Amino acid sequence: MSNAIDAPGRSSLPDRFDRIGAGAFMAYLVVLAFFIWSVNNTGVSLTDLVGGFPQMGRLIGEMLPPSTARLEAVGWALLETFQMAFVGTVVGVLLSVPIAVLATPHLSPHPVLYHLARNLIAFFRTVPDLVWALLFVVSVGLGPFAGTLAIVIDKLGFCGRFFAEAMEETDRGPQEALSAMGSGRFSLIMCSVFPAAMPSFINTSLFSLEKATRSSVILGLVGAGGIGIELKVAMDLFNYDEAATIILAIFALVVLVERMSSMLRKKML
Repeated sequence: MSNAIDAPGRSSLPDRFDRIGAGAFMAYLVVLAFFIWSVNNTGVSLTDLVGGFPQMGRLIGEMLPPSTARLEAVGWALLETFQMAFVGTVVGVLLSVPIAVLATPHLSPHPVLYHLARNLIAFFRTVPDLVWALLFVVSVGLGPFAGTLAIVIDKLGFCGRFFAEAMEETDRGPQEALSAMGSGRFSLIMCSVFPAAMPSFINTSLFSLEKATRSSVILGLVGAGGIGIELKVAMDLFNYDEAATIILAIFALVVLVERMSSMLRKKML
């Protein structure tokens, strides 16, 4: 009652933020100090940024108008980029399902397999896809196959984690009912877990395709196929008008894939 009204005609409002303790305050200070130190070490400079605007303007001027000299080659490279992303995503998603089952606590047949699957997924997620592309370029040679393999490994880490979390969050009631009726582990997974987790599976898979489309462009910079190598060659040869065409083509592909992914999510979920 005493907190409801502090003075006649004026009601007290609740605090917008909870008061923090001394320990939390010191932690915030440490984070702030580390941020300031990191800004200094990374060489962030507003003066250099403002001074670079004329150079950026000159570069944009050399990019305009975009060149149409190699539209056919750019189109085929763009198609190869999407093919890498599509094949790598489909294979990666399919391989992620059994690994995700092993990485789900109540579905894994043994604790050793559970920890092995979890650590494998964490390892796949830790190593960047660009590093995987470099490894596969050395292993299988230059070209889209190396990029496709890198995308497969990246999807194993990405989808494996989210598939496992989706299955872990499913309602245990139907699973317990099936188990009480004598259903085996495989029947339980196929008849209860997968149907309940399917919307999350579809969402994650479609987001993976979007992510793979963007990633496949970068993989081409290290010789793993796709349009990335076209962009690298254009920039190395100072053909900035051609580079502008490639950048616009990449933008169009990414937007198209995102729109298609959004339409599929609305229809399937």
